[in-house]
Amino acid sequence: MGHGGNVIAELTTDHREVDELFGKIEAQPVGHEQRRKLADELTIELVRHSVAEEMHLYPAVRKYVDGGDDIADKEIADHSQVEQHLKDLEGLPADDPQFNDLVAKLKFEVAEHVRDEESRLFPLLEAACTPETLNELGDKVRTAKKTAPTRPHPSAPDTPPGNKLLGPGTGLVDRARDLLTGRGKS
Repeated sequence: MGHGGNVIAELTTDHREVDELFGKIEAQPVGHEQRRKLADELTIELVRHSVAEEMHLYPAVRKYVDGGDDIADKEIADHSQVEQHLKDLEGLPADDPQFNDLVAKLKFEVAEHVRDEESRLFPLLEAACTPETLNELGDKVRTAKKTAPTRPHPSAPDTPPGNKLLGPGTGLVDRARDLLTGRGKS
């Protein structure tokens, strides 16, 4: 969850971890209970990552990158689509026929989003910011992931100030539910 380094290194490492989780899901037999547990881990990681980006990365993109408003708006729209798929996946057992379809849609959409961030957004941000700013953003993102929600909340605000006000409280409730249910512990 927290890796160290500047914001680009932090988020790129998250991207690789999410890709590994998709691989682990696909390696399990269709309908196997372990797919459900891995999908919960994937959801936790994607939600924390998305919330941290929405709290700190995209406001920085708006501030420092030329055309940053349009870029940030597109990335947030991508997150909304992914979060809705995560919500749809949330209660499905691994043997439900929709489970595999939703995981496949998620993998495709997340891969497209990651490709766009790593090939376009990250280079623009790196060119526009000082190394100190990138390091500070990395610290903020790591801190945000510690208190972020772990479950999808598609109707929650995804831009400041609403996401910064509600996110930590929602995250606390989500982590309490996870602790009680054992969710995310495979």
